[in-house]
Amino acid sequence: MADESISNHLAKYAAFIEAKRHSIGEHGFDPVWMPDCAFDFQQHIISKAVRKGRIGLFEDTGLGKTLQQIAIAENVIRKTNGRVLILTPLAVAFQFIDEAAFIAVDDIAHSKDGTITKKITVCNYERLHLLNPDDFVCVMLDESSILKNFAGKTRDQIVAFIKRVPYRFLATATPSPNDFIELGNSSEALGYMGYMDMLTKFFKSNQGSADSNNRNIGEKFYLKPHAERDFFAWVNQWSVMVKKPSDLGFSDAGYELPALHVKRHMVHNDATWCIDGQSALFAMPAQRMTEVREEQKLTVKERCEKAVQLANGKTSVYWCNLNDESSLLKTLDRDAVEIVGGMSIDQKEEILVAFAHGEIDRLITKAKMTSMGLNWQHCNHTVFFPTWSYEQYYQAIRRFWRFGQKNEVTCDMVISEGQERVIEALDQKTQKAIELYGNLVAAANQDFSFKAKEFNQAIQLPEFLA
Repeated sequence: MADESISNHLAKYAAFIEAKRHSIGEHGFDPVWMPDCAFDFQQHIISKAVRKGRIGLFEDTGLGKTLQQIAIAENVIRKTNGRVLILTPLAVAFQFIDEAAFIAVDDIAHSKDGTITKKITVCNYERLHLLNPDDFVCVMLDESSILKNFAGKTRDQIVAFIKRVPYRFLATATPSPNDFIELGNSSEALGYMGYMDMLTKFFKSNQGSADSNNRNIGEKFYLKPHAERDFFAWVNQWSVMVKKPSDLGFSDAGYELPALHVKRHMVHNDATWCIDGQSALFAMPAQRMTEVREEQKLTVKERCEKAVQLANGKTSVYWCNLNDESSLLKTLDRDAVEIVGGMSIDQKEEILVAFAHGEIDRLITKAKMTSMGLNWQHCNHTVFFPTWSYEQYYQAIRRFWRFGQKNEVTCDMVISEGQERVIEALDQKTQKAIELYGNLVAAANQDFSFKAKEFNQAIQLPEFLA
């Protein structure tokens, strides 16, 4: 009896350990429908996503994530007869409605008040509190990287919502390779390895490091060099990561981007800083964030006048950072329409949709408010006031410079002399992103499975149990 009892306990313990294993299983089913207009690489992604049931679609701008999400939603509906929720940033919902009509999916509606009238409900993140997760079998987060722009409470609400449904999908332009840790949030939302478990397994803390030779200085965590292959392979188990069709083995025909021209325009600044009551004797390049902010405030007039000159007579978007910049641009360019934070969601959406439809010539906005998910291929010019943020720059440019753009794109960057360090930092981040992303795609799209060592030795019991 003692041996039988011990065997039962060992079996239960083995089952307990197995339950704790971070396995990547299949939660979906074989596709039951495919849109005829989908390209070969899109059909491949749709099929993989439907079979997986829970997956991240990390694809660059213009690769058809909207079409893919609608196709996946239609598969879920035909298989389960349940409802699907697609959450989007502001003014992106109408793009789903238009795309659905194009592929003959008509059981879809945009909900602004929580009312559910169709099988597919498209809703803004800001209106999620009006909905109940029990009403859906599937939730999709469009531009899911936007989650980190929300306050902690809102982000937690979104993650808690998606965790209550069986089918879960995230879609975004490829997450910044400078921010691997963002992938932990995605994995956790999909129901795979948790954020903290990912840090423990693949990353090393870099906080408090004083090593001058450490190339990761300034980063809270960095990827363990010996764990890079396993990390990227793990990401590949629950995501599709692609910058162009050839990353998946398909032809890039029709997916060549037009030329991008980034031009820098520098305005002169005679004024000197006064920070924390200390006045500078000379005008110098800004080194710290406080100095950059002071430099921006001192050159608002000069930079805005130059921006309006560059955008004159064009269809364009002014990307600014300060409220003073936004209001002055509106004063200088009477034909431009301004989006401000105090507007209601409906007001912002109305303006963004009008610009997308060509009813507004020039738009004044901020990258942190409206740089996610919008397709503006009708516009090929923008004026950008840069900051340290590579992500804001990348997302803003990709509203225009994306597959489907038929013209060469011009980005006029307007800076002051003291902001040279900002441009240097942005150049370094851009180059690093290109290099790291190439490594990420090459490694993440390889087939790989974790190898677990089998324990095949006899268990030695303590003498008092023998």
